[in-house]
Amino acid sequence: MNQTIQKALDAYGGQVLWRSAKAIEAEFSANGLAFLLKRRPPFNHAKAMLDISRPICRITPIGSVPNSTGILEGPNVRLEDENGEVIKERKNARQYFPGGRRIFYWDDLDMAYFANYAMWNYLTLPALLLRSDIIWREISEGFLEATFPSELPTHSQIQYFRFDLETGLLLQHDYTAKVISRFAKAAHVVLAHSQSEGITFSSHRRVTPRSSKGKAMRGPTLIEIFMHKFSVKE
Repeated sequence: MNQTIQKALDAYGGQVLWRSAKAIEAEFSANGLAFLLKRRPPFNHAKAMLDISRPICRITPIGSVPNSTGILEGPNVRLEDENGEVIKERKNARQYFPGGRRIFYWDDLDMAYFANYAMWNYLTLPALLLRSDIIWREISEGFLEATFPSELPTHSQIQYFRFDLETGLLLQHDYTAKVISRFAKAAHVVLAHSQSEGITFSSHRRVTPRSSKGKAMRGPTLIEIFMHKFSVKE
């Protein structure tokens, strides 16, 4: 385990916590140009429930059907009503991106796939640092390159993470959101952290285009995320 990973784990609660943690419950809001371009409503105090060890995530509400839940289970996605009955489902959802009508708009299943895998990646980061199926390489102190396996739903196979050299907290996460476009090179900047039950978590994030030098551009704001509640379940 390299120094950057160790410092990051310590900053977010420690290795022991993230090896034993089973789930995350969170409440968040999100908006930005990406929602407008895909003709999607923003998230307003949506609830998310995640399985930490596997790419399983539930977000309520997800879209046009009141109280509907979008559920990601590995490569598959489905919508359930408030009684847990399946409304629609889509196997191997990623194969349908980014072409066709998805260039112009996303339906509830599209959004369920994107939002769930994105939140799963963002919120389980401390645990991701411990996964043996992700290849972590320390490029320099505080700067990691991650190579994700094809089995994990994520933005792109190669991603970069910059951490504060003093605190170990995440500063910026770089990736290409390939379900949107192979040109969707994003700089995902963490603007604020908060604490819940003694655990530090990122409470304000902003995604903008990334310059050729790897810097976050001033705009436009593609996605902005506010985390209102965060809880780790062991």
